[in-house]
Amino acid sequence: MADVAIRPLEASDRAGWDPLWQGYLTYYKSAVAPEVTETTWARLLDPTEEPHGFCAVDGDGRLIGIVHYLFHRSTWTTTNYCYLEDLFVDPDARGSGAGRKLIEAVYAVAAEAGTTRVYWNTEHFNTRARVLYDRVSTLSPFIQYRYVPKA
Repeated sequence: MADVAIRPLEASDRAGWDPLWQGYLTYYKSAVAPEVTETTWARLLDPTEEPHGFCAVDGDGRLIGIVHYLFHRSTWTTTNYCYLEDLFVDPDARGSGAGRKLIEAVYAVAAEAGTTRVYWNTEHFNTRARVLYDRVSTLSPFIQYRYVPKA
């Protein structure tokens, strides 16, 4: 775990970010249009935009993990909440501590921003990640419902 470094994403990280982003989408049996990926990448690099992102880098300088997060207002507090939207670690790097370090990096920026909650969703079948999540957070009793408007 000591040779995993966490830092903000940079423009030069695109070649390393792409396969991690695609790996994340593939894991969840999802796909997005190329323009969504382009817009997401542009937003990640713009400090005035949401979401923000960190990457995990191994001792050889290779990107092995990513996390994206954003802040939003809530009707339940005068502060903001932080939503950890995407978290993915290269399957070959799992167990390296990269996932924990990425989550902790989000916790740190959320604390610095004065948020009162960091939260995220995962699929019930994501058992390996849930072992980590159970160690670093508390399982919410809420169930998510979703509506997708017809265009």
